[in-house]
Amino acid sequence: MSEQRRATAVDEVAERYLETVLRLQPTAALSLGVPDAAPGLGDRSPAGLAAVADAQRATLRALAAAPVEDDVDRVTAAALQDRLGLEVALHDAGELLGDLNVIASPVQDLRMVFDLLPTGTEEERRAVGERLAAVPAAVAGYVESLRAAAAAGRVAAARQVRACAAEAGQYATGFFGQFGAEHGAPVAGAAAAQAYGELAGFLGEELLPQAPAADAVGRDRYELWSRYFTGAAVDLDETYAWGLEEVARLRAEMAVVARQVTGSPDVDAAAAALDADPALVVEGAANFRAWMQDRSDRTVDALHGTHFDVPEQIRRLECRIAPTTSGGIYYTGPSEDFTRPGRMWWAVPAGQTTFSTWREATTVHHEGVPGHHLQIGQTAVRSEVLNRWRRQGCWVSGHGEGWALYAERLMQELGFLDGPGEVLGMLDAQLLRAGRVVLDIGLHCGLPAPDGGPWTYEKAWAYVQSVSGNHTDVLRFELDRYLGWAGQAPSYKVGERLWTALRDDVRAREGAAFDLRSFHRRALDVGSVGMDVLRSALLP
Repeated sequence: MSEQRRATAVDEVAERYLETVLRLQPTAALSLGVPDAAPGLGDRSPAGLAAVADAQRATLRALAAAPVEDDVDRVTAAALQDRLGLEVALHDAGELLGDLNVIASPVQDLRMVFDLLPTGTEEERRAVGERLAAVPAAVAGYVESLRAAAAAGRVAAARQVRACAAEAGQYATGFFGQFGAEHGAPVAGAAAAQAYGELAGFLGEELLPQAPAADAVGRDRYELWSRYFTGAAVDLDETYAWGLEEVARLRAEMAVVARQVTGSPDVDAAAAALDADPALVVEGAANFRAWMQDRSDRTVDALHGTHFDVPEQIRRLECRIAPTTSGGIYYTGPSEDFTRPGRMWWAVPAGQTTFSTWREATTVHHEGVPGHHLQIGQTAVRSEVLNRWRRQGCWVSGHGEGWALYAERLMQELGFLDGPGEVLGMLDAQLLRAGRVVLDIGLHCGLPAPDGGPWTYEKAWAYVQSVSGNHTDVLRFELDRYLGWAGQAPSYKVGERLWTALRDDVRAREGAAFDLRSFHRRALDVGSVGMDVLRSALLP
């Protein structure tokens, strides 16, 4: 345990900002599990979004006047300037006003937050009813913003609007009413369901006719989002070329591993052989959840004290099947007091009943240890050094998802993948991440497709299928996600590239004194910051 560090003026600026955000955006507070969450679900109207941007501008002004006292302050100030500056730029560009996509927009956020609410006591169930009762107002504010964005000529692509209308309709007829009835709030649940039904109607009847058919956002918009998601300035043309090379390299590596499975370099044949092995297949979502939990528990036991120092508060990851069927896989961190554990969620597609463990072992490492659960948990326990914003309020996809991909490959390097099947599964996951660097940058920025012609949806669908053998429903969701969330998908593989380069540069500087376990500890102790900020923290 480190000695308690005295709070500085920079810490106070960061703390005040986080408190303001948690008040203005209660869903963020609920996600973090903080005890002082504000009532309701927040204001997603143009006025609500403007209030957040005003708080960010005020914080940047206060930060400019605050003296930097030590290295912790130096990183905090750089991270605040990076994150808040970019978020203000996104707000001013109108990017946040029309926020609508199939994975990470208010359509999903206002539902997913209910996965995190405790429901064990009468008081907690009453709070559930209050949150459900807040859904109509939150949806109304969101619709107001979407209308304002449309009036300014900014509407999400028709493919996103259509899918989100269907998703909202599913929540209206399924989730909210059932959730309210199960937790003693049938009236509030019915009101929430009605609000989502009206949202589905608005999206399908009013917004869809205004939505453009083109999926691409264009290079100017893409560059801003790329910077936001990676926390680094990325040369898009060079990265696109690197993505093509990485796809070719991974395919060659997979052919070598496939030969270890069947004696042939045919990857599809190797995958079929592995899928046919009863020892590598789990039937049913409940059994798959149990397998995930066992894999996670054994991994933590094996890694703690050898390759990593896993803090006691986070040595348990709770694996769950999500109450939806989108195909998404995601992690939610522990509550501030660690009474709610970190959780890995799997939204199993409706048609999927069989699971291949050789494919999914790497997903447990990505979401759990040494991936997100270790990364987020290790930062969360550092209350003696880092302020709350650094521990809980800052998240950069290139750092977080880049680390998770780095962790996947690291498990092979450390010898924790069981046989060529799990190595092939890891490489298959890596191939998809490399492929979406190509697809995402190429399609949104208008670069030539691998065949030399322009990208189309049909080409993108064929390309996704060529870089992953995953379930068709999962891949269809993946493609729609890339098209609607420009710049986010490449942050995984680009982030991994930056993590690996940073490790190599630190090793080169330290020479014989370099220790991998120490590097991981020092790097993760910085917290989730932009990759440029992380690099300056470790290589000042």
